[in-house]
Amino acid sequence: MKYSIPLKSALFLIGLAIMTLGLNIGLGGIPTLGWQTSEPFIAVINEAVYHVQDSHIRFIGGVWFSIGAIFSLGAIMQATLRPTLIILCSAIAFAGLFRLSGIDGGAVFSAEVMPSLVLELVAFPILAWWLAKSGKPNSIVAA
Repeated sequence: MKYSIPLKSALFLIGLAIMTLGLNIGLGGIPTLGWQTSEPFIAVINEAVYHVQDSHIRFIGGVWFSIGAIFSLGAIMQATLRPTLIILCSAIAFAGLFRLSGIDGGAVFSAEVMPSLVLELVAFPILAWWLAKSGKPNSIVAA
């Protein structure tokens, strides 16, 4: 079955973007490497607790980097990774809903967060649908 160049390109670019975000957090920890913001936004009050939480955040950055790598590999191994990619798209959309648990802070619908929220809740479900359609024979989307 032939897979579309636009879908392969989208998977590769999405993977690169996610890997970049993962590196920013995984290598930078809580303060990040500053690739999304250069302004200081944290003050450490308890260093021991900070270092434990920073380690957890770095791990989450590594997970995010790995998810990005899977998306990029999906551009090459789409048939094999299609079910995994659909599940990851669903997981990202579901994780986006968790942003709503911080609605009291006001940042959820801010200009800084809204693009991510829209990608998570709209674009990733569309990508999952595109991937699902691409695996069906005689699909216009798959051609």
